[in-house]
Amino acid sequence: MTGRPLAVLIGAPGSGKTRVGKRLAKLLEVPFVDTDARIAERAGPIPEIFREHGEEHFRRLEREAVVEALGEDAVVSLGGGSVLDPATRADLAELPVVLLTVSEGAVAERIADGRRPLLAGGIEAWRALVAARRPIYESLARRTWDTSHRPMGTIAREIADWIREETTWTRP
Repeated sequence: MTGRPLAVLIGAPGSGKTRVGKRLAKLLEVPFVDTDARIAERAGPIPEIFREHGEEHFRRLEREAVVEALGEDAVVSLGGGSVLDPATRADLAELPVVLLTVSEGAVAERIADGRRPLLAGGIEAWRALVAARRPIYESLARRTWDTSHRPMGTIAREIADWIREETTWTRP
């Protein structure tokens, strides 16, 4: 692939990256790429990858998925921990990166499904994860939207407007 994402969504687990990303891609008339979904399609469910092969193996698969996705004309949603990789952070430096945030109260229901291996400890684990990653997320973001209490469609429209007005957006 030799494209370039129109927007890259980052943020903590449960922040709405997939839900906003799908809507945003539809508005911009481009594909949506969720790196976690791509990993699961190719290697199996993420909790199983963690359980059977460990986090280090997962992070290698994640890096491969990120490199591929960042070469596509699409809206890209990165897994919450993908920004821990210095190479990924370098790759994001010149891209329209959007940070989605969510309050602790709003995320509790979103993460209750048990599908996120690093959040087995519930809201306490989420709180610690966010505290550790927040400086990285904020350093990478060009714009931030809070998804706690607003409709995802509204947020997607606002991001689409920003992409069209403030970036060097061109149709692929």
